[in-house]
Amino acid sequence: MIINEHILIIALALKKKDIFMSEQSNSQPTLNDIVSLCKRRGFVFPSSEIYGGFAASWDYGPLGVELKNNVKRLWWQDTVTDNENVVGMDGAVTTHPRVWEASGHVEGFHDPMVDCKTCGHRFRADKLEEERCPKKPSKFVCECDGELTEPRDFNLMFKLHWGPIEDPKNITYLRPETCQTIFINFKNVVTVTRQRVPFGIAQMGKSFRNEITTKSFIFRQREFEQMEMEFFVHPTEGDKWFEFWLDRRRNWYESLGVRKDNLRMRQHEGDELAHYAKDCYDVEYKFPMGWQELEGIANRGDFDLKRHMEYSKKDLSYRDDATGEKYVPWVIESSAGVDRTILVLLSDAYDLDKAPNDKGVMEERLVLRFSPKVAPVNLAVFPLMKKPPLIEMARKIEADLRGPYRTMYDETGNIGKRYRRQDEIGTPLCVTVDFDSLEDNTVTIRNRDSMGQIRVSVDQLHQAVADQMKTMEKPWDQK
Repeated sequence: MIINEHILIIALALKKKDIFMSEQSNSQPTLNDIVSLCKRRGFVFPSSEIYGGFAASWDYGPLGVELKNNVKRLWWQDTVTDNENVVGMDGAVTTHPRVWEASGHVEGFHDPMVDCKTCGHRFRADKLEEERCPKKPSKFVCECDGELTEPRDFNLMFKLHWGPIEDPKNITYLRPETCQTIFINFKNVVTVTRQRVPFGIAQMGKSFRNEITTKSFIFRQREFEQMEMEFFVHPTEGDKWFEFWLDRRRNWYESLGVRKDNLRMRQHEGDELAHYAKDCYDVEYKFPMGWQELEGIANRGDFDLKRHMEYSKKDLSYRDDATGEKYVPWVIESSAGVDRTILVLLSDAYDLDKAPNDKGVMEERLVLRFSPKVAPVNLAVFPLMKKPPLIEMARKIEADLRGPYRTMYDETGNIGKRYRRQDEIGTPLCVTVDFDSLEDNTVTIRNRDSMGQIRVSVDQLHQAVADQMKTMEKPWDQK
C-alpha cells in the first residue's frame, strides 16, 4: 500500500464518523469529574493519602508525569530550543535572603488574612465573596454571619533555617518564584554565552507559596512548578517585544490542541498592576470554575536589575559592544504554571459522547481528546485474544513502535473494554493484531476520535501511524 492510499483511507474513515458517534455533549466537565478521572486512571493522586492526605499537595501518577513531562518538553522547545537568542538555566531553590529583600518579597509579598471565630478557619480578606463557609456551604463567607477578626498581613514565603543551628541569623526562604535567580545571574549568562540584547533566559522549576487558602485541585497549591522566561531588551524596544511575546505565548497553547474559544487575553487594570510592571496581560482559560489566569506576560521595565544592583552593590548594566552604549535592560517576562497547564489540557480534552459497545448498543463514552504531542500514551497495541501467536506478534509490534512513540501493551478484557480504557486516558490510536494478521501480516489501526478503523500491512505501520497522528493534532476539528 502506498502512502497516498493511507491518506485517502484516513480521510474516508473520518467522514464516516457519524456512523460511530452521536453529537458531542455540550456540558463542560466539573472539577469533581476531572479529579475523579485523575485518581481513577493514574494522572494525579492526593499526596500522603494513606495518612489521610496533606492539604494542597498532589502527586503525579504514571500518566500524569508523562503528561507533565510532555508539557515541559514542548515549552522548552518553543521557548529555548527554537530561538537562537534564548538560553536556559536552573537556579537554586534556596538563595541568599537578601535576594528576597531586593525583590520586594520580604516587605510586600503579603495577602490580607482573617480568622473566623465561629468555625476557626482562615480566609483571604479580599476573597470573602468567593470562599464558601465550611459550616454553611450554601453561603459565602461574606454572608454567613460568622464573626471575623480584623485583617492582618500574612507573608506567603516559607521560612527555613539554612544550616545546623536554628538561629534568626540563618533564616532564608523557599523561593516563591523562579525568576529572581535569572536576574542575579544576568551578568554571568552574558559573559559565558556572549549573548547580545535582545536575548532571553528561561528556566523551569518548583516554587513555594504559603497560600492562606488552596482550592480547585492543582490550580492553586503551596508547592507548584513554573516555566518562566525573562527577555532582556533595549528600553526603547520594550513595547515591540512585549507584543511579540503576547502573541507567541497564546499561540503556544493553541499549538497544544487547546480550543481557541476557551482562551482569552486580559489586560491588567492600573490598580491591579504589580509594583514592578509597566504593563501586563494574563492568558486566561475557561476552567470548570470559570475564567482564571493561566499565564502572565509582563513588561517589568528595569525594576529587577536596578533593585539587585542597589542591594548587592554590583553593576548589572549591559554594554553594547557595537555602539558602546551602556544601559540597564528592560525585561519582558512570561510566567506560566506547569500544573495549571495540566489542568487546562485535562479540562479541554474531556468529552462525553455515544459509542456502540460489543453488542452494538449505544452507550456513553468518556474520552480525552488530547493532541498526540501531549498525550501520555500515543499508541496502544492489543492482541485480539490471549492466544500465544497473537501475543507474540503484538508484543513484537509494540516493541518496534516503542521509542518513536509512547506505547502501551494491553491484553486484559475484551477488545471493547480495552478501547474504552485507552479512550479515557486519551490514547490517539490503537493497533489490534487478529488472526488475519497471522496470515497476511496486516493489522487494524483504530482512531480514538472517529472510532474509524483502517487495515494496513505491518511494514507500512510506522508511516500509517504518522499519517493518522497528523490528522489529530487539533482533535476538536474532527468533531
